[in-house]
Amino acid sequence: MAPLKRFSLMTSILVVLSFTIITCTTNPVTGRKQLTLIPAGEMLSMSYSQYDQFLKENKLSTDQKATEMVKRIGHRIQNAVEQYARQSGWADRLQGYNWEFNLVDNEQVNAWCMPGGKVVVYTGILPVTKTETGLAVVMGHEIAHAIAEHGNERMSQGLLANLGGMALSVALKDKPQETQNLWMTAFGVGAQFGVLLPFSRSQESESDRMGLIFMAMAGYDPREAVTFWERMAAAKGGAAPPEFLSTHPSDETRIADIKNHLPEALKYYSPSK
Repeated sequence: MAPLKRFSLMTSILVVLSFTIITCTTNPVTGRKQLTLIPAGEMLSMSYSQYDQFLKENKLSTDQKATEMVKRIGHRIQNAVEQYARQSGWADRLQGYNWEFNLVDNEQVNAWCMPGGKVVVYTGILPVTKTETGLAVVMGHEIAHAIAEHGNERMSQGLLANLGGMALSVALKDKPQETQNLWMTAFGVGAQFGVLLPFSRSQESESDRMGLIFMAMAGYDPREAVTFWERMAAAKGGAAPPEFLSTHPSDETRIADIKNHLPEALKYYSPSK
């Protein structure tokens, strides 16, 4: 490689590394450093816009009983999250949240939560969750992703890697389709098994732990998470790739980790709710 090209490459790498270090912040919820390039206000604004657009383009379930269950679980977990946030000293991170819970008529085994508490559950996941507690496992896990700002982290990584680190507002203006695709991927919208994708191992583990606490505080037995993830593993079918090739924990690792988190979660559990 020519000296000039080598210098340019090294300069570019140093710029990216410096930029990444400067924009890394410590998340008070998880205690982990995260790359978060996007201001919370911009994330909420895009979330509300994308959520409304999704609901316009997709059919809400007409199953009144299942819809009421989704909303009931959602509001109970919302109250748990807000209580936990007050106790932990980061209630300000929920400022601007406008919680909403909807059940969409779609056979995909999927559920997700966008920033601001915008939750969608697909009817296709209900045969796997089976019970209200099983669905609380899913919703607690997905809401935990949003509380931990994993979506911002994923979007920031995508903007840096694919769009040159441009601001979200600029990306929306100059590359709207690429930004839209990045958003959908970051939040698992449209993924066949969205509950398993697309987050990293550390993000998944954080959401597993926090989700257990949230569902326990909402009055749902966190021990049901083990049987739910066993059903999810069976629902995927086929052989999973080796864990070191996967962006999320293997089923065995996840279930083992959940069992390790249960003693902590059970401290928050009161079945009287």
